[in-house]
Amino acid sequence: FVHRSTIPTMHFQDSLPRLPIPKLEHTLKRYLAAQEPLLDDKQYRNTKRIAKEFEKGAGRRLHRELVELDEKNTHTSYISDPWFNMYLSAREPVVLNFNPFISLTPDPREAYNNQLVRATNLIISSIKFLKSLKHNYLRPDIYYGDPKWSESRLFKNFIRLLPTSVSWYGAYMVNAYPLDMSQYSRLFRSSRIPKLNKDELFTSECSRHLLVMRNGHFYVFDVLDSVDNILHPSEIVAHLIYIIQEADRLPEFALSYLTTEDRNIWATVRQQLLEAGNEENLKKIDSAIFCLCLDNIFPKDEDELSHCLLHGNGFNRWFDKSISLIITGDGRAGINFEHSWGDGVAVLRFVNEVYRNSTRHPALLPHSRSTETTVVTCERLQFKLNDSIQSAMHVAHEKFDERKKKMSMKRFQFRKFGKDYIVKQRMSPDAIFQLACQITFYRQFGKVVPSYEACSTAAFKHGRTETIRPTSMLTKQCSQAIVEGRGKHSVAELRNMIDECSKYHRRLQMEAALGNGFDRHLFALKHLAVSRGEPTPDFFLDTAYQKINHNVISTSTLQSPAVNLGGFGPVVSDGFGIGYHVSDTWLGCNATSYLDEELREFLRCLEYSLNDIFDILEG
Repeated sequence: FVHRSTIPTMHFQDSLPRLPIPKLEHTLKRYLAAQEPLLDDKQYRNTKRIAKEFEKGAGRRLHRELVELDEKNTHTSYISDPWFNMYLSAREPVVLNFNPFISLTPDPREAYNNQLVRATNLIISSIKFLKSLKHNYLRPDIYYGDPKWSESRLFKNFIRLLPTSVSWYGAYMVNAYPLDMSQYSRLFRSSRIPKLNKDELFTSECSRHLLVMRNGHFYVFDVLDSVDNILHPSEIVAHLIYIIQEADRLPEFALSYLTTEDRNIWATVRQQLLEAGNEENLKKIDSAIFCLCLDNIFPKDEDELSHCLLHGNGFNRWFDKSISLIITGDGRAGINFEHSWGDGVAVLRFVNEVYRNSTRHPALLPHSRSTETTVVTCERLQFKLNDSIQSAMHVAHEKFDERKKKMSMKRFQFRKFGKDYIVKQRMSPDAIFQLACQITFYRQFGKVVPSYEACSTAAFKHGRTETIRPTSMLTKQCSQAIVEGRGKHSVAELRNMIDECSKYHRRLQMEAALGNGFDRHLFALKHLAVSRGEPTPDFFLDTAYQKINHNVISTSTLQSPAVNLGGFGPVVSDGFGIGYHVSDTWLGCNATSYLDEELREFLRCLEYSLNDIFDILEG
């Protein structure tokens, strides 16, 4: 196990608070505030009129029905089913459109970054995490308002004795907030299964095997024995050595390209695979604990590593697996994960625990070798492929290569200041980076656009995410003042503008984390109308509503010493995907776009914007 928690893993799940449904008038007020910087006066008045009509008519009825439906389903949240439906009904390929990646920090000891050593240690730490979760030994996710309680044995023993029906309230009494852990059940042994019009999620209850990919070939072997013991490190590394030696060339047809396809096309071809006699092999892939991708790639820099982890070469990935652990030829490690089953909170916890365990308690030492007596019981999956399937694989390959060529990705770092400096200024580090992005876009394009920042609502039962809207009247005014009117304002005035943006952003963060944003509420109302076959209300047909959901700047952040970098594709064809990191002493991001020159200019302007902010804060 990675550890044995005093408090059982799922101890708080039954008593977690439920995700609130905001009052409709509050949702529409927040919506209009987010629309104001994006619209001219005439457009804003029209959108405001449509919102008022919605509030009095269809919106009021849908809201009432949503509340009634929520009251009947107290086991979950009002957003859970609509959000699953949104992801699983999407027909675009998961790669580049949905699957994010996380790059792990290298092991601090260089000798442990050998591909075989790192892979073996990460496999064993991952299985320890799985066993800790399965046996209820994994520490529950808890946000501590006062960190001292995280180390208090008295607190842990007291909470453990409370019934699960009231345990959350016991933690709340000392300003500790347990988080939802329902997503962890799909972290392992899970896959997204392509189906016509809407995919399904599959999870095996008791599989013991690992899926390993090398040069487009598929191998499976058991990493747990019949009594749930983990294979000895020497046995695991022996299997990996066997796989690397045997899979020394690419297959004539790489099946995994099919997971990069449009979901309906992939669903049709998968049915052909089943009919051709490949059911058992597909079941072994779908039920594997996770997918290990042993790449024969040696990235020359961080940009190449990011491309490798986000999409790779296509043939050595199974993008439908809940998580894929990728190890490059030089021992760099990362995670690519399918997004429908869960969000960054669960994956980040997994990354943190596995990184910590594998670096502090490595199972395999660099000088270790597999014993000659090790019996390798590794199965290579062979598929029956007819002409139609082979043709589909060829087409998928060509389409994937064409899409990935269009994707640009650049890493950016700014080292003049970081979180520590911003906190000393009594401002929010997250707000400052978001403001820099707003100033940057205005500097480059002379306008503001819809922006998106993901915020977890894991404080609630079956919470997913809420949207923070970084574009506001305050950021618009600040951007205009810094880019166009620097000479018209004193340093004190500009600093005050930045401070007001920070305060407002903090408020938006708090509202979103407490389930009081507007995006998910409106999304659920629209989903309810559509699912019942009703005409779409005029509110959702307003061009302003469609525009604000065309998120040109899409951002997300995961902060951890275990994370080297992370990223995802842009969510719209003319936009930027920004996975950013606010370190103690620097700020940075991994930015993606289908517009290469615009992306390069965006990052140049981002440096100017951060320098402007720094100069103003320095006075």
